[in-house]
Amino acid sequence: MKIKAAVLRDSGKPQPYANSRPLSIEEIELDPPGRGEVLIQIKAAGLCHSDLVAINGERAKPTPMVIGHEAAGVVAEVGTDVSGFEVGDHVVPSYVSSCGRCEMCREGRPALCLPASKANMAGTMIDGTTRLHKDGTRIFHHSGVAAFAEFAVISQNALVKIDASVPFEQAALFGCAVVTGVGSVVNTANVRPGQSIVIVGLGGVGLSAMLAAIASGAGRVIAVDINDDKLLLARQLGAHHAFNAKAGNCVESIRAVTDGGAHIAIETAGAPMALDMAYKVTCRGGTTVAAGMPGPEASITLSHLSLVGEERTLKGSYMGSCVPSRDIPRYLGMFQDGKLPIDRLTSHQIELDELNEAFDRLVEGSVVRQVLVL
Repeated sequence: MKIKAAVLRDSGKPQPYANSRPLSIEEIELDPPGRGEVLIQIKAAGLCHSDLVAINGERAKPTPMVIGHEAAGVVAEVGTDVSGFEVGDHVVPSYVSSCGRCEMCREGRPALCLPASKANMAGTMIDGTTRLHKDGTRIFHHSGVAAFAEFAVISQNALVKIDASVPFEQAALFGCAVVTGVGSVVNTANVRPGQSIVIVGLGGVGLSAMLAAIASGAGRVIAVDINDDKLLLARQLGAHHAFNAKAGNCVESIRAVTDGGAHIAIETAGAPMALDMAYKVTCRGGTTVAAGMPGPEASITLSHLSLVGEERTLKGSYMGSCVPSRDIPRYLGMFQDGKLPIDRLTSHQIELDELNEAFDRLVEGSVVRQVLVL
């Protein structure tokens, strides 16, 4: 079938993207779903930093590629050997199409599925093939989803059925920002009521983490960013304290309001300086969680002595250490109960032909989450 999609043909084009146009809106071909696959009509897709690093070349992807990995839509057709999904079902894709058989999947850690990770790096389905093409040239899939398009073919292993009453523009965020942010607090950090927690970086992931900390009964929730508008939003959403990371005394101020350091700090900015700050603001015996995704060359230096002598913990959190089929419905339930007001995180709703300008805003850091509505 012919579909309209946003195709990245060359990464690393200069900003502003409104001028260089790294994403071209094209009519391309999408093959029908094969065995174990489902055709989804994409209704909404969020714009994420992981999309941006594919566009700017920081984490290079094979091209041409249809970008986008955070989405919600409706089942339009099912392939052979598909179970649990019917035409008309509302779904959210996971950007890791776990195989269910590798060691990580067997251990209940599907986000770390090795075959899915290799497929995502190659821009293919988990079997190494693609479903997109134009004029005889294959087009790759971003993270097995390729969401910036009217339709997508996705493995049934990556899909989670959701309540049809949830608006698509909110449901889409549960495919990445919410599972990553909420999961980093609930699954990776295992926050307990009364603990103090610092969130460094207030994009969609960071604010989702902050909301999860509040919902979990954290004693003190401290928000950190370099954008004052985001800090204001964090306070409006319930943060007990908010600090600008550019302030020279930011670390000292956080340690002061947490009586010497927070029990937990979550870094969501994907920047070494942010992770360094998150480590410095935790207390003796505290836990620092790195949930932001930097480029491959990023590194940090930390005190070996403090790690051992203060029994610190530094943990990575990919996709919020989530099991999507378990956690997405749980987090959606929290949203429906008013405990996760994710609807407050949408900065703009855009159309396909506005994507390049929207990524300029993402680079500027002036937005929380922009949502493409189709």
